[in-house]
Amino acid sequence: MLSTVFDIGGVFGGISAGYISDMIEARAVTSIVFLLLSMPAFILYRVYGSLSMIMNVALMLLSGFLVNGPYLLITTAVAADLGTQDLIRGNSHALATVTAIIDGTGSFGAAIGPLLAGYISTRGWNSVFLMLIVSIFFASLLLIRVAKAEIF
Repeated sequence: MLSTVFDIGGVFGGISAGYISDMIEARAVTSIVFLLLSMPAFILYRVYGSLSMIMNVALMLLSGFLVNGPYLLITTAVAADLGTQDLIRGNSHALATVTAIIDGTGSFGAAIGPLLAGYISTRGWNSVFLMLIVSIFFASLLLIRVAKAEIF
């Protein structure tokens, strides 16, 4: 039941990330900021999440907010942006293919993540949190080029 709190945080994170990215007109920058803030949130969760149920829920809500916000922003905004491109506009098959690739990539990550976490957890939970933080770091790195284009 506690993992539902993560998803609830993700709903609010997705709404917030979308609103912020619309205000500043920079989706990649918004995603990077959310992702970079999620790394200390995971560290805080690992250190303080077991102190009390209230702390666990609050930190899980914060983590979901910061992690799922960029995910939802990327999947929906990229699909919407692609729909307005001249090459794809009017070609529903191309748009459907691109959208399926984006959603499929997210589903692949959702399937592989728990499998990898289960394997890594045999070395301890610190290793799982390290894996999450490293994954988020690499996701941020992959967005830098797009963010740079948005800024300049």
